[in-house]
Amino acid sequence: MTTLTNSGRAAALESVFAAATHEASTAMCRWTNGQIRLSLDEVLEVPLDRVTQVLELGDDLLTMVALDLLSDSGTVILLIFDEINGRQLASTLLRQPCNPDAEWSELEKSALTETGNILGCAYMNALTRLLGRPLVPSPPYFIQDYGASVVEQALMSQAMESDTVLVCRTGFHRRDEELNWHVLFLPSVQLRQNLERVMARNPSQNG
Repeated sequence: MTTLTNSGRAAALESVFAAATHEASTAMCRWTNGQIRLSLDEVLEVPLDRVTQVLELGDDLLTMVALDLLSDSGTVILLIFDEINGRQLASTLLRQPCNPDAEWSELEKSALTETGNILGCAYMNALTRLLGRPLVPSPPYFIQDYGASVVEQALMSQAMESDTVLVCRTGFHRRDEELNWHVLFLPSVQLRQNLERVMARNPSQNG
């Protein structure tokens, strides 16, 4: 993967996203009976025109669950799988055999969207406590599309305010195995600035 040096702003918020990831990991462990945990991979400030390159989102069709932040327009959470990994998670949750050749059933989609709901709510609960005001995610929705296209659409509103975007990427692990699943948290410019202000007022929370 292309490596970028964290900007001061991204580094300052790393502890915030680490705490949110920890809370989401705890929720994921409960949801999967202890099988899956999360870890914070990186927090980067990326030029808008390089986001899909840095995240290595190419021309592959991906399975995704997306949540918007109702209280902060422009913030997006994306849970991203390749096809087989999405199928495997759904089959694990539903305790049924994995059949990658069949059409996605409504039950399988529901299992993935509920996963997104659990992760998104846990993540936002951690940030809500920090900011002291509620951050409410939308109901999750299931998408099968090209990852680069989805991310570019999600960042359209940010392009009018900034030429960079803050990207928080989280990985999934089954015991000691790293899985090809990721959560991308793309905070709006306003939310990013609010988090920065809180951390500046309370430096003891950083680290």
